[in-house]
Amino acid sequence: MAQNTKVVIVGAGHNGLVAAGYLARAGLNVQVLERRHVVGGAVVTEEWFPGYHISTCSYVCHILQKKVIDDLEMRKHGFHVYPIDPGRVHPYPNGKALTFWHDDAKTVEDLAGQSPEDAVAWFEWANFWHRAVRILSDYYLGPPPSLAELAARFRDEGEEELLETLLTVPLRELVERYFVSDEVKAAVAIGAFDMGDISAPGSAYITALYRFSAFREDTENYGIVRGGMGGITQSLARSAEASGVSIRTETPVKRILATDGKATGVELEDGEVIEADIVLSNADPKRTYLKLIDESDLDDDFIDEVKALKTQAASAKFLCAMKELPDFSRHLGADFNPEHLAMMTLSPSIDQCQNAWNDAQNGRITETPIMQLQTPSVYDKTVAPEGHHVLSLWVYYLPPHLPDGPWSDMREQYGEWLIDYVTQFAPNFRDAIIDWTLLTPEDIEERIGLTDGNIRHLDMIPQQMMSRRPLPGWSDYRSPIKNLYLCGAGGHPGGEVTGAPGHNAAHIVLEDLSS
Repeated sequence: MAQNTKVVIVGAGHNGLVAAGYLARAGLNVQVLERRHVVGGAVVTEEWFPGYHISTCSYVCHILQKKVIDDLEMRKHGFHVYPIDPGRVHPYPNGKALTFWHDDAKTVEDLAGQSPEDAVAWFEWANFWHRAVRILSDYYLGPPPSLAELAARFRDEGEEELLETLLTVPLRELVERYFVSDEVKAAVAIGAFDMGDISAPGSAYITALYRFSAFREDTENYGIVRGGMGGITQSLARSAEASGVSIRTETPVKRILATDGKATGVELEDGEVIEADIVLSNADPKRTYLKLIDESDLDDDFIDEVKALKTQAASAKFLCAMKELPDFSRHLGADFNPEHLAMMTLSPSIDQCQNAWNDAQNGRITETPIMQLQTPSVYDKTVAPEGHHVLSLWVYYLPPHLPDGPWSDMREQYGEWLIDYVTQFAPNFRDAIIDWTLLTPEDIEERIGLTDGNIRHLDMIPQQMMSRRPLPGWSDYRSPIKNLYLCGAGGHPGGEVTGAPGHNAAHIVLEDLSS
């Protein structure tokens, strides 16, 4: 590719940096513009309290694509993962706990001590997901297939019934087919927290597409990132810069410029105009099309379709510094391995999973949240002073906006409620906290620039996945404006830290330039 082909990428989130790396390695002149003082977007580590560094939004590396890691030489540029096993521990208020390992046999051994019947069912359950994951994971690195193409692939594999089950049987019903214990049902239903409504058709499909980390072979890249999740984007930034990419921080883009239906560059908030042959937006589709582009450059019907995109699956992030570990000895035994605190899920019942979603859809702050509790400092000693720890809670589901006032009015009260909730499991939790803060959905929107605080840009629901993401007819990263592409999580395959949308968008750009 000619080096005089100038590319501007709006946003230095991980997908924007991935796209930059691939395009620069192909010989293009690439500049990345980031409105914040630090690269990373939602994949960033910040010093929230003096000496305590915490991943602000994303919190675990579980489906970052190995091809991206290797192609962009991320390890050469400082990327390091502490592999974790067990992958998750699920405690209950009654003192029980289930432990989920990469090795299905070890998971069965743990289940057998609590629910022998469910232990017998586990291998059949795991086999169902291994089969689904084997096929669906092939579609991460490339434009998505149509439903007809997907059906043909499953048919060729002799798995037509599997696809039909994924698309039509709600996850909750599937869970109840396999398991009898309420505790086990709750633990496995948590796999659909990307989807939200576990009683909706298609929720099993989303689970297979996105929560397959428990059924993957690439356990080397599953775990806690050294230095927090910012270790991913810092390594990507160094890799990109080594390939000639220019990265400018504290450079907010006011609008994407277009003439005669073709992108020509961007205008910054300070009035500077940067011309470009190609523009990629790592912002979410709503922010890109409704705020960064003049409405006159888009068709009215297209604008209406963008406005109708669903961004209702909001969440909050609780961050704290701790003088000691939370005490889960009642669940794990007096001499438990602290590394088992790396990833925990708090969601005691399958009804709690359902109620959290229902509450959020009705504008209520749920009292039955799904929580992902992470203590990365049990592996990574670089993020806290010696002997101290950092802990975070990712809290699902919450309304993006409250009907009776801003989220800031409820921040302190809800944060205190969360502390009380976790203290039911770990009695020393409140006393162990040195300092804490809570990022509400509105805080996440303002800080990271995500519409409605939606960490995955758009809800992960069947009508907004695969060839319908972000919209039917626009799932190939192109846009109605020539030479403008979307490279973020609003495109296929969607949210989570995968690097796939950035990889795929870059390759579409290169394909267009070579045609």
